[in-house]
Amino acid sequence: MTVRVVIVDDQALVRAGFRMVLDSQPDLTVVGEAIDGADALRVLAGVEADVVVMDLRMPTMDGVEATRRICAASADGRPRVLVLTTFDTEADAFAALRAGASGFLLKNVPPEELLAAIRVVAEGDSVVAPSITRRLLDRFADRLGPAPTEDPRLAQLTDREREILLLVAQGLANAEIAARVHVAEATVKTHVGRILAKLQLRDRVQVVVLAYESGLVTPGG
Repeated sequence: MTVRVVIVDDQALVRAGFRMVLDSQPDLTVVGEAIDGADALRVLAGVEADVVVMDLRMPTMDGVEATRRICAASADGRPRVLVLTTFDTEADAFAALRAGASGFLLKNVPPEELLAAIRVVAEGDSVVAPSITRRLLDRFADRLGPAPTEDPRLAQLTDREREILLLVAQGLANAEIAARVHVAEATVKTHVGRILAKLQLRDRVQVVVLAYESGLVTPGG
């Protein structure tokens, strides 16, 4: 399957560089480019895309707002958004994650990591390890909004699912969770899938964000 990508960046040289790297791969193709968030919405109205590689700092409409609108308009979870950031815009990247993005990378990421990330996102997973997400959430916890309140969707979870959700939010991989609760890794994977479905979340990154916003996990805890 060919992964269809839209590149959103206000710098023409950046877009050209990304296009060159992506179009060199037999399973990736660039179906559109946009100079800012508003332009991205216009482009996406006319093409079918699987992944949007989204810059954050752009004029007219930034990447956070564009991500929010793209994800809100998606009926089938596509396109998925991979945001790009620099070290001084991590807080904006988290705003994008909360808006529905599936992960983020630094703008100076090696080409092979960008390619791998696009493929992972296209397959429905996230590109940010939960442990990294948690450390960054700790750093920017004061920017996450008002005091946490438990999400009513959590009431749908069984005791086991709630236990596994907490372990996911603490940054444990499936194999680590399996060892902790003494079940097969495949069983953990099944539980995680049910958690995502019940909570209407895209991936593990969104599980971590929900756990923080609901007060299930606290900064530094």
